[in-house]
Parts: sequence; C-alpha cells; structure tokens
Amino acid sequence: METERLIIDKLRPDDLEAYFLNIAHDRKVLETFVCRYAETPADIDFDRLLNAPDLFAVRIKATGEFIGVVLICAGSYKRDEADGVLTCEIGYGFGSGHWRQGYATEAVKKYLEYCFEVKKCGRVCASFFAGNDASRRVMEKCGMKYERFEEKSYEYLGGLRDLTYYNITKEEFENDRN
Repeated sequence: METERLIIDKLRPDDLEAYFLNIAHDRKVLETFVCRYAETPADIDFDRLLNAPDLFAVRIKATGEFIGVVLICAGSYKRDEADGVLTCEIGYGFGSGHWRQGYATEAVKKYLEYCFEVKKCGRVCASFFAGNDASRRVMEKCGMKYERFEEKSYEYLGGLRDLTYYNITKEEFENDRN
C-alpha cells in the first residue's frame, strides 16, 4: 500500500533493529501503544510479529525508513450481535521522533481502506488511553466518531487505564472519500 509519503507493507526480518528503536525501546511510545518494553532487540519475539497476518510496517517512501506499525488487533474480528456487521479493531504505533508530522493520519486512512476493501469489514474501531489527544485527533481526522468510554478497563504498565473508543463504518468512510 502506498500514500503520498508512505509505504505500508509487511514487516521484514531486517526491520528488527528499527522496530526496537522506534517501538519496543521507546518509553514515550509505550505510554500510548501496547507493547512489551525491550531492553535489547533479542528481547522481542520478532518471529511472532513477522507472522502476524495484519501487522504492517510503515515506511517513509523517499528513504524506506521504518517509522511505525499499523495492525488489526489480534482476536478483534467479530460479527456484531445487534446488526451482523463484521467489525475489527485497529492499532498503530510510531516512533516518537516521527510524531506530529501527519504520518499516523496518512497511514491510518490507507489502512482503513485495507480493512474495508480487503478484509471486508463493515465497521472499524480503535481506542486510545485517556490523555492521548494526539491519537484521538488521528481518529477524528480519519473520519472516526466517538463510540464509548470505558473507565479503568485495561490493565497496562502496572495499572488500570481508561479507554475511549472511536469507530467508522464502511459507508461513512466511502462518503468521506467522495
């Protein structure tokens, strides 16, 4: 997948060092993106990540530099009981040195297209930890709308964290593109 500035493709074995530096060893990232902290690249179960079916690397098109990941969260595919729509939850994480440059918004917009057109989802949701206004803005710029707030619903980094969920339907996504 390509955007104006990015290439979004499968994670490769030679991405380990960049993944370590941009994600698993960047404490700022780990405050906002669920991942185990790694002291060294050897601490990462990279084979598991390489085999994750819907986890993609985000690279700067001009240089090929790995800057982050977008993914469909494991186990999140489900058929909504109320309306029968296939739904998934996405996540994204970018090295803190690449924040506030529009990369996340650009990558998530393209990844939503993948979720709707390739994975045939009818609805896509995403969540962010309380206080992560940058992630909320990414979701809003991608056309996602507030769905719900869950107080102290996710255990991470030694405590219970609040989550806010946003979502977008395929119809809303297509209307936004036109």
